Order: sequence, then structure tokens, then C-alpha cells
Amino acid sequence: MPDGRVARVTEIIAASTKSFDDAIKTGFSRSSKTLRNITGMRILEQRVAVEKDKIIEYRVRMEVIFVLED
Repeated sequence: MPDGRVARVTEIIAASTKSFDDAIKTGFSRSSKTLRNITGMRILEQRVAVEKDKIIEYRVRMEVIFVLED
């Protein structure tokens, strides 16, 4: 059987009160505590929560791609 890799994709949502960049880093940091062999991420959506005419939270929906172990 040829040697190959199989990857899995899982979708997560992360949030930050600082920025989209911080929300992405928060999602990656939390994902890497549970998932091994992460090879990439794809940002699917960015949203903000607004309260009293101010942005109070930055949210990202993203896919985390990781290679399955043997």
C-alpha cells in the first residue's frame, strides 16, 4: 500500500475583544491543545458583535486542518 497522508477538517468559532487577528490566534492556541498535527487553517467568516454603537467582540469561524495519525 502506498504511503500517504489523510487529513481531517474541523470547524471552530473563536472570539476576542481585541481584534480579528487575536481571535484567530486564540482559536489556534485552543485548537492546538486538543488537536495534533495541525497543518493549516482557513478563515471562513469574520463577524463583530456590536453594543451601543461600539464593537465589543470580534468573531471568526474557521476550519482547522490536521493530519491523522496512524
